Amino acid sequence: MRRQFFAITALVIALNIACALFYPPGCWSLVVFAPLIVLGLWDAFQPHHAVLRNFPVLGHGRYLMELIRPEINQYFIESDTDGRPFSREERSLVYQRAKQATDTLPFGTKENVYAEGYEWVNHSLAPHHVEPESLRVHIGGPQCEQPYDCSILNISAMSYGSLSANAIQALNGGAQLGGFAHNTGEGGLSPHHLSPGGDIIWQLGTAYFGCRTQDGRFDPDLFEQGAKHPQVKMIEIKLSQGAKPGHGGILPAAKLTPELAEIRKVPMGADVVSPPAHTAFEGPEGLMRFVDQLRRLSGGKPVGFKLCVGKRREFFALCKAMLTTGIAPDFITVDGAEGGTGAAPLEFSNRMGTPLAEGLILVHNGLVGVGLRDQVKVLSSGRVMTGFDIIKRLALGADACMSARAMMMSLGCIQALRCNTNHCPVGVATQDPELMKGLHVGDKRARVASFHRNTVHSVAEMLGAMGLRHSDDLRPWHVMRRINPQEVRHYGELYDYLEPGELLKDPVPPDYRRAWEAAQPGSFAHVEDEAPRRRGSTAR
Repeated sequence: MRRQFFAITALVIALNIACALFYPPGCWSLVVFAPLIVLGLWDAFQPHHAVLRNFPVLGHGRYLMELIRPEINQYFIESDTDGRPFSREERSLVYQRAKQATDTLPFGTKENVYAEGYEWVNHSLAPHHVEPESLRVHIGGPQCEQPYDCSILNISAMSYGSLSANAIQALNGGAQLGGFAHNTGEGGLSPHHLSPGGDIIWQLGTAYFGCRTQDGRFDPDLFEQGAKHPQVKMIEIKLSQGAKPGHGGILPAAKLTPELAEIRKVPMGADVVSPPAHTAFEGPEGLMRFVDQLRRLSGGKPVGFKLCVGKRREFFALCKAMLTTGIAPDFITVDGAEGGTGAAPLEFSNRMGTPLAEGLILVHNGLVGVGLRDQVKVLSSGRVMTGFDIIKRLALGADACMSARAMMMSLGCIQALRCNTNHCPVGVATQDPELMKGLHVGDKRARVASFHRNTVHSVAEMLGAMGLRHSDDLRPWHVMRRINPQEVRHYGELYDYLEPGELLKDPVPPDYRRAWEAAQPGSFAHVEDEAPRRRGSTAR
């Protein structure tokens, strides 16, 4: 619309000049159009609102509706039952924190505190002051030579290609301003990640974008060149993601540009679909050796992997492989099935993979059960928007959190649901150069940093009110959940938590015995996968 607006403006001016020369009384139209032209020019060049930059004059319709937003939000918060992952209240909170607006509310709690599923943390009569700057996590086990102290909140994996160059630059610029990390996503390391100077977690997916040979295999030489860049602080091997576990990543052909094709080493004209599985290694022990290889090639930087939990025995196979090889990752990122993406098959998104709470607890228990939890940090990804979201995940077993959609909203994402069409109206998830212009990098990088700062500050305030001094002090019993109007349980009562080394003892706890005994460190396969189907088997 920017181009159309400038064309219409030029046409109106030309017509009025013609009228002034040949029919002066016709110039009255300039009185009507001049205010709109001035308003449109202001919209097109102001840096704060992407909708107005991309849709001058017309975009004001959206902001006129926002004048009654509190009343609209209240109606939808109370009546919203369609299962969407984020309430309008949560989205408003992200926008407020990104824009440095007040996030206090009148009239008290908005939720029904007696409804099933309501969650909260209890305060203490002996509160403490917690410095937000102290809430960092040391990542790097005994085999790591360049450990990294990361924030408890970081930017989750979103690729250049899925997001625009402007969006990537703003995200990394926000990470640079705020002192937190930015995950590249499986699209690889690009100049747009590096130019702002923020800390980077380089993610390697199954297609090895940025370090692949012409036939799509892993290229250790290209990897070493990128991994030794000083901005790259950690390496993450993507095994699966919550939005489409067991399915490769998807970049629609409509969003593929010559620059992206060159970065990813793929042909133009077709969807870019990553393979579902890796070719650089095979089986759990192969993954551990690959972790060791990447750690050596990167100069000793922290290396880990990301997964959405599926079969329990397969994760236990990874734990056994850590023991048999003597190689452990420095971190594991757990993505929940509720995690989002720009493009995913509907049924994969809705019905595949383990939700975050159960997956997070299983990973935590597995590492505790084999005595490696103190060496391997756990990062939580999927549906993190508020300080309470962070506190809950850290209490359940995580050390730090990764957020994608909240960071996108801090950029100005309005959830237009056009991510896979290349028509994102605010320039976040598009490769259209005209729409990208709507996203002003300087303004949005400040908003990303502001959202991070205010959210971590909220965590610090809540921890202090709970009587705790650091996020490391959080435990499952700190988070309460209403089971029904008369019954409340904390997460330590809802789930079993293992003691250190408990999986190595005899007998193995009953809830884990079948999956543990079925796990094989040399292979993800199990004898039951090849046997005739029979009822009653519970090995998973």
